[in-house]
Amino acid sequence: MPTRESAPVGAPCWIDLSTTDVEAARSFYSALFGWTAEEPSAEFGGYFMFTRDGVPVGGGMGVMPDQPVPREWNVYLATDDVEKTVSAAAEAGAQVVVSPMPVADLGVMAVLVDPMGAATGLWQPQSFPGLSVLGEPGTPGWFELLTRDYDRAVAFYRDVLGWDMHVMSDTPEFRYSTHGKDEAALAGIMDAATFLEGDEAPHWNTYFMVADTDVSLAKATELGGRVLRPAEDTPYGRLGVLADPTGTRFQVMGPTAQKA
Repeated sequence: MPTRESAPVGAPCWIDLSTTDVEAARSFYSALFGWTAEEPSAEFGGYFMFTRDGVPVGGGMGVMPDQPVPREWNVYLATDDVEKTVSAAAEAGAQVVVSPMPVADLGVMAVLVDPMGAATGLWQPQSFPGLSVLGEPGTPGWFELLTRDYDRAVAFYRDVLGWDMHVMSDTPEFRYSTHGKDEAALAGIMDAATFLEGDEAPHWNTYFMVADTDVSLAKATELGGRVLRPAEDTPYGRLGVLADPTGTRFQVMGPTAQKA
C-alpha cells in the first residue's frame, strides 16, 4: 500500500467517528471494511483506534444520545501551527469549539465551526502523523466539504488553511474546487446550496474505498446499515451512500462497474 509520512498543510490527516453506540460501530465497521477495533483508551476517555493490517485508519468515541454532538465522521486538517491557525480562523469568523489542546505527545488538536457552519478539526502532529495510507480498499480515499456559501468557503480554506485552490467545475449545476490539482488533489469543496436539506448543517463527507461498491452496500445492509443512495457509476468510480446502524452517513467508492 502506498504510504505517506505526513499530510501536507491543510490536507485531511485524520478522521474519527462520534457515535451513540460504540459497540455497534466497532462491530459494523470492522465487519464491513476488514478493520480491527483496538481497545478503548482509559487515558483518552474511551477513545479507540480502527486499524487495517495494523495501520490506523480512523478513531472512534462514544457520545451520549442527549449530547449536542452530531453523529458523524469528523475530518481533521493538518496544520504546522495550530495556535496560529485557530487565531486566523477566529478572525475570519469561525467559532472555536475546542481550543488547542495537547494530546499526550501525539499532537495538538482543536475543533472549530467554520464561518459557513461546518465543524472542522485541526491537528498539529507530533509523534502521531494521522493517516498514512489512503486510496486503498478499506481506507479513506476522498474528503469534501458540502457548504451553502461556496464562495466564502473557498476563500476561508484558501486564506486560513493554506489550500492551493483549483477550480474543477464552475457551472450553475456543479461548482467544485479542490486543494491541489487533478490527481494531486487532496480534498474538495462543493457548492451544496441546492441540495442540503432545510435544517441540514454544512458538513464534511468521507469516502471510503472498497473493492466492489455493490457488494459493500449489500454487506452493510446485512450488518444493520441502510443504503441512502444506490450504487452508481461516476467519472471517479462507482459511488454508494450508506448510513451505519446509528444513522451516521458515509460514502463508499469502488471501481466502475464492468459493462457486459
